Amino acid sequence: MDGLAVATGQAGLPVLGGDPCERADAKRNREKILAAAETLFAERGTEAVSMDAVAEAAGVGKGTLYRRFGDRSGLARAILDERDREFQEKFIRGEPPLGPGAPPVERLVAFGEGVIDLIADYGDLIMAAQLGKAGARFAGPVYATYRMHVHGLLRDIDPRIDADYFADIVLASLNAEMYGFWKSDVGLDKTRISSGFRQLVTSIAGTAA
Repeated sequence: MDGLAVATGQAGLPVLGGDPCERADAKRNREKILAAAETLFAERGTEAVSMDAVAEAAGVGKGTLYRRFGDRSGLARAILDERDREFQEKFIRGEPPLGPGAPPVERLVAFGEGVIDLIADYGDLIMAAQLGKAGARFAGPVYATYRMHVHGLLRDIDPRIDADYFADIVLASLNAEMYGFWKSDVGLDKTRISSGFRQLVTSIAGTAA
């Protein structure tokens, strides 16, 4: 996510990548920190885990932890990086309907369902990763990649669709905080949320008809 190297994938989409110049000792520390943090987050919940606890569990100095990740949001983003890379690989070069080869409406629905799966599995981490100054997540490479992908699919569906506007509307519906509200406060399960997303996509697709 923020601060990572970004390569170029299919159709010009930026793809998350690691730092090829990372020193071996720095890499080992990074792996220890991420493993410790993921375990603690899973056991206690992200809100209950301090940076000091992560440093102690990883066996590294607090200065090393803060220099590398900044804060708990940066740490959560780093844990999510691998999941994001795997998902991006699937929608850029994977099998249809998520990957190339399916009609754009079906690809967009499959993309939304994939994001919903990520939120269902890693919602707490995603929420923690999104903390920070207002609008920070919109400036990161993950949002940029998702937006470019959705924008392109909307244009493929129908060039008359205002993709500049609707790309962000689509992504706003694929938000961890919104998902949590639907689940906890409204009582929607994952199946209904996915069904609602399909209805949203087909409705947008019909606006230019």
